[in-house]
Amino acid sequence: MLLAVLALAAAQPTPKPLILAFGDSLTAGYNLDRGLGFAPQLEATLRRHGIVATVADGGVSGDTSTAGRARLGWTLAGLPRKPDLVIVELGANDMLRNLDPALTRANLDAILVELDRRRIPVLFAGMRAAPNLDPDYRAKFDALYPALAKAHRAPLYPFIMEGVAAQPGMQQPDGMHPTFAGVKRIVTGILPRVLAALGRN
Repeated sequence: MLLAVLALAAAQPTPKPLILAFGDSLTAGYNLDRGLGFAPQLEATLRRHGIVATVADGGVSGDTSTAGRARLGWTLAGLPRKPDLVIVELGANDMLRNLDPALTRANLDAILVELDRRRIPVLFAGMRAAPNLDPDYRAKFDALYPALAKAHRAPLYPFIMEGVAAQPGMQQPDGMHPTFAGVKRIVTGILPRVLAALGRN
C-alpha cells in the first residue's frame, strides 16, 4: 500500500514555478507592445534556460508604494495559487513625486512583512533617486532598499534600471521607461537573482 502511494505521488507532475512581478510601470511594460514587457520577457528568458515558469504581470503604471501596499492582498488572491516567488519593484513613483522616503520605507516594509507572513519568497528590486534631486533626499531614498533587504533577509537586486538609466537606446523619449532593448537589459541583469531565488544555478 505504501509503495502504491509513493508511486502515485511520484507520478504527479510538479507544478511549474509561478512568479509574480509586483511593481509599477517598469514591470508593466508601459508603452510597449503586448509581450514585450518585463513579465513576458522574463518568462521567455527562463524558458531559454530550461525553466518552464509562469511570470504573472502584477505591474500597474503609476503605482506608488502606497497603492502597491493597498492592492497586494487582492493581487495575490487573483493568482491560481500561492506564487513561488514575488519580485517586488516599487518606489520609483514615490521618488518622482518627492514623497517622504520614510513613507516609502513603511509601505515596502509592510509589503515584505505580509509576504513573509504568507511564507512567499521575495526578490527585492531596488530603485535609486534621480541625480538632480536634493542630496539629502537621495541619500535617504537610496538607503531604504538595502536596509529593508537586510532587515527581511531578502535577496536584493540593487537597481532595477541598472544598465538602462541614461543609456542611449535603452529608455523611451520620456527618459524614464525602458524600451524593449531596455527591458531585455533589465531581464538579463536580474536573471541570476531570479535563478538563485528559484534554487537554480
